[in-house]
Amino acid sequence: MKKEGYKTLYPTQEEAFKMGALTDENLVLSCPTASGKTLVAEICIINTLMKKSGKAIYLLPLRALASEKYEDFKKYSSLGFKVALTSGDLDSSDPYLSRYDIIIATNEKMDSLIRHNASWLREIRVIVVDEIHVINDPSRGVTLEITIAKLRRIAPHAKILALSATISNSSEIAEWLNAKLVESDWRPIPLKEGVLLNDEITFNTGESKFLKKIFEDELLDLTSETIKENGQVLIFTNTRKSTITLSKKICKVVDHLLKKNEKKNLERLADSLLKSREQTNLGRVLSETIRRGVAFHNAGLPYEYRRIVEEGFKRTQVKVVVATPTLSAGLNMPARRVIIKDYRRYDTGLGYIPISVLEIKQMAGRAGRPKYDEIGEAVLIAHDKREFEFLMTNYVFGEPERIWSKLATEPALRTHILSSIATNFTETYEELIDFLKETFYAKQYSYEIIKGVTEKIINYLTEEEMILIKQNVFKATPFGKKISELYIDPKSGEIIKDALFTSHNRYITEFSFLHLISHTPDMEPLYLRRKDYEELEILADSVKDEILVEIPDKWENTYGYEFFLSEVKTASLINDWINEESEEKIEEKYDIGSGDLQRIVETAEWLIHACYEIAKLFKYDWMIPKLLTLEKRISKGVKEELLELAKLKGVGRVRARVLFNAGYKTIIDLKKARINELVKIPLIGSNIAKKILEQVGGAINRETWRKLSSEEREKQLNLEKYQK
Repeated sequence: MKKEGYKTLYPTQEEAFKMGALTDENLVLSCPTASGKTLVAEICIINTLMKKSGKAIYLLPLRALASEKYEDFKKYSSLGFKVALTSGDLDSSDPYLSRYDIIIATNEKMDSLIRHNASWLREIRVIVVDEIHVINDPSRGVTLEITIAKLRRIAPHAKILALSATISNSSEIAEWLNAKLVESDWRPIPLKEGVLLNDEITFNTGESKFLKKIFEDELLDLTSETIKENGQVLIFTNTRKSTITLSKKICKVVDHLLKKNEKKNLERLADSLLKSREQTNLGRVLSETIRRGVAFHNAGLPYEYRRIVEEGFKRTQVKVVVATPTLSAGLNMPARRVIIKDYRRYDTGLGYIPISVLEIKQMAGRAGRPKYDEIGEAVLIAHDKREFEFLMTNYVFGEPERIWSKLATEPALRTHILSSIATNFTETYEELIDFLKETFYAKQYSYEIIKGVTEKIINYLTEEEMILIKQNVFKATPFGKKISELYIDPKSGEIIKDALFTSHNRYITEFSFLHLISHTPDMEPLYLRRKDYEELEILADSVKDEILVEIPDKWENTYGYEFFLSEVKTASLINDWINEESEEKIEEKYDIGSGDLQRIVETAEWLIHACYEIAKLFKYDWMIPKLLTLEKRISKGVKEELLELAKLKGVGRVRARVLFNAGYKTIIDLKKARINELVKIPLIGSNIAKKILEQVGGAINRETWRKLSSEEREKQLNLEKYQK
């Protein structure tokens, strides 16, 4: 700890240790952002592992958070602890993890490891659940709740340390976990929350502050004032589009406030962003705003871009980040001033509705940079007296809502009931009910309420031949076990199985499979725009003989037909991707961001893998090679002829096509290539050429390599001189 620069503990941390963080007792820490919860977890893990042999797991809701935490924990390898990060493949037990002491995992990955009966689970001695308030999330909360309940049974003697933002019913969580509660509002950097009306900010401390008006826009005035005082700004807005629009607008102000050396650093950062992946218009716009000290951050950005923005902001190079609320979910990105521009969000069917107090408090909690600021400010913007009073009453002085279990929803529950039967976790109806009694839902409501839903799900799983019931004992069929291991919704499994069963009478193409996976509940279909209808109806008509499910009647089932068209649109996007349409054109054609494209491709690859595994299970041998090839093509985004080249590291879909067109169609062709021939091909520099030849076992002439390296360095120096 001393080596890391720690000299004293924060009050929250002291309280945690007094309450038993170093004992075997469970603990819930409900404290603001940056109050030192992670350090308590780290000391708790190391203390437990030093005293007992075994493993520690650290659970997080998002991959980005898991990656960030892994970087934090790597330092403990100097004490002899092996640290692993696992967040990807949900159809694997990852046996290699048995060799590690500290395992950082996403909630979904941990659930998957339990489904695969990972051999080391009973060795767990300490469980840290970060962001436990995610239980409140309708889409991800159920997995976390069930995972915690299962882990408490699998490793009953493991210590649980749950970390949470400030919530009003943290005592209820502590009761559920049989834990002591440490609750605090203390922050290392004091936070002032306020509302701006006209030119006056009124804070919750009773103070008020007048904003100097320079621009016509209060957002620009708030930003300009902060940067002049050597601070950074986080602006939260409610749509992805507005993150980009506002970033461009704010650039005009920030650009003039940057010093010469700051501009130089931003140039490098912007260049690294452009080099990080295939260039798109979105990437070019982001690199341009970064050069001027501003960045945008939303779920439509690919992972590489988000990481570069986050790093640039943490290093204080980027002065302003305009983000959607996704950024407030735990990433360590504090700012001097947080501006919450929009407190309402659009909800289909309800229109614009106010964001929860908990979410607003999480955004506000990003204000105040340790080591840089003496105080943090979070500001909401009001446009009239009535709105001012609403914001002060509901948000500034408002209490975060209680968090509620979302377990009773049928889609979530059917997935987890099947997995508990498939892993022999519960073998009878009584055991299943006893297990559900241990959930947070049963603590808040009553297990009696879920009895009806549970019976309905058991009947469904039996009818779909995923489970058998003999003498009141549940047993998963091979099909049910496979669905559980594949980590897909049983409904998706049913749709795929039924479609594959009837496919031998149909005209089958790649599009047949792409539409099939787009028809499952695990694939979120794309929205339809007004201008899409005509084009999609023509496409739908042209592929109707290839569709493996029943097509809804356009006139009798209008809603169902529209949903079918959105599935066709999603399948069309994946089809464009595997036929090497550029990312830029796909994003433009379907009106999505790079991050959306990444998510659709990852989901498609996962669901085609599920089709492949189900086809193997039912011995549909004729379609297995087709599905295997299709899975690889989705993974790489290429036509079949490029699969061999695209496997090479550093090549990818664009360079693979360039190499193929230059006559290097196979690995054998590349093995015969000379390095000075490869570097002449567009997008293949000397380093990439060397990497390719090393992988294929080709010869590299040392003298030629030295000459090429020297030329490359000279080009780079000339480019830098030109840019200066």
